[in-house]
Amino acid sequence: MTTPKRSLILAGGGMRVAYQAGVLKALAEAGLEFDHVDGSSGGTINLAMMLSGLTPDEMIDRWESLDVHQFAALMPFANYTSPKGLEALGDASGIVDHVFPHLGIDMDKIRSCRTLAGTFNVCNFTHKTSEVIPNSDMTMDFLVAGVSLPIFTPAVAIGGCLYLDAVWIRDANLMEGVCRGADELWVVWCIGNTGEYHDGVFRQYVHMIEIAANGALFKEFDEINDINMRIRNGETVNGRTTPIRLHLIRPQFPLPLDPDFYLGRIDAATLVGMGYADAKKYMATRSDEGLPFSPEVTRMTNETLGFTFREQMAGGFALGETDPQTGEKVGHDAGNVFTMHATIEIEDLNRFLTDVEHPGSIVGRIDFVPLGLNIPSTKGIFNLFSPTDDPTTKYMVYELAFEANGESYYLAGKKIVKDGPATELWKATTTLYAELYQGNDKSGPIVGAGILSLGMIQLLEMIPTMHATNATSPEQAADALARFGGFFLGELWETYVKKAGV
Repeated sequence: MTTPKRSLILAGGGMRVAYQAGVLKALAEAGLEFDHVDGSSGGTINLAMMLSGLTPDEMIDRWESLDVHQFAALMPFANYTSPKGLEALGDASGIVDHVFPHLGIDMDKIRSCRTLAGTFNVCNFTHKTSEVIPNSDMTMDFLVAGVSLPIFTPAVAIGGCLYLDAVWIRDANLMEGVCRGADELWVVWCIGNTGEYHDGVFRQYVHMIEIAANGALFKEFDEINDINMRIRNGETVNGRTTPIRLHLIRPQFPLPLDPDFYLGRIDAATLVGMGYADAKKYMATRSDEGLPFSPEVTRMTNETLGFTFREQMAGGFALGETDPQTGEKVGHDAGNVFTMHATIEIEDLNRFLTDVEHPGSIVGRIDFVPLGLNIPSTKGIFNLFSPTDDPTTKYMVYELAFEANGESYYLAGKKIVKDGPATELWKATTTLYAELYQGNDKSGPIVGAGILSLGMIQLLEMIPTMHATNATSPEQAADALARFGGFFLGELWETYVKKAGV
């Protein structure tokens, strides 16, 4: 069977395109190879990293260690007091001097790369056109222009013209892949697409980007649908005799916006983990025919008031053991520490508080030397105070699926909250009894066990990460925090104080 010719399309999404690094890791693990990669807006950053020779794992390491505050840089003070008016809120000096070097972007390597054809999209503001720059002709000025949004950073002067981010004209250039003969177009999409319209200047600026990006994409869908229809009717189109196929990977919910990333409400590791899990899910369910070229493929679930926090637990763990207490002792004596880095996502706080299972999800990664380091999860389950057959006992459930060394594993852990003295509060809510199963769920054999704990330092690090998501006002965010805290503390009060007779 002939290997299809593939183009990878890295669409924009601001700093949130750290998500794409996780997708690239999953695609590489699946053995997919690409003849051509195209980048627009924020996607040009990951394209530049690829053409600089970085592997997906190296890209992830650099994204996760990046100080995202370096994206923002002020212009000289005189620029803010110019009688001509404000040119932009900041300039690109932080990106050029700090972000690009840290991410391993090397212009000489980009221009000299011959193993992979790369194309960068920029907006020629002077001519109001979108231009495609091949990697052999790329310069730092073009790279900066590709991520320069009006209001936030100035336009870049190149060859007598002014250049900007291409998102207002196109955020994904599928037709470049079509023109290069691609049989399959693989799109990594980070821009939101819901039916919700938000108040506020910033959110409506984002809506303008969403309209422009999705609208341009759908126009290209129409062009490709026309080509495919002609081919199905027996016509040969530019040498093509088989239809073009689409594969598109996107999040279920809109990704948190750049201010959330900048303020630490989400981190690069979580974005990477989301991209990896979404790509693994798509790869497991995709068909050879791909997806229809229709607007529904970028449609996302409407945002609801949610809640999130990040938690890190670690402890002794041993392969070959089935009892957590034994595994903890054996692992501790051998110096084998299992660390779980988890971002808890409660997508719908109202449902979470009323559903008896109190469901959420986890984006996580695993550090365990016998299996590997920084292993991303493929899916995760979280339940807080889930009931059991024993009315005096409730579970806090943490479950993560992941892959290591070509094998599938499923970590199933629970914190056991029993009626008892208040002095047992700390131990019960910070101790996770964990079993490791072979396979994708708990139906396989147990191949390891141990106990993970949340230490005082980790607790103090977790508290600032607790916040509402998709709140429409500071008052709603504060109310969500109070409601979650009241539920959590209320359950603890019920279990440890009232029932214990304290």
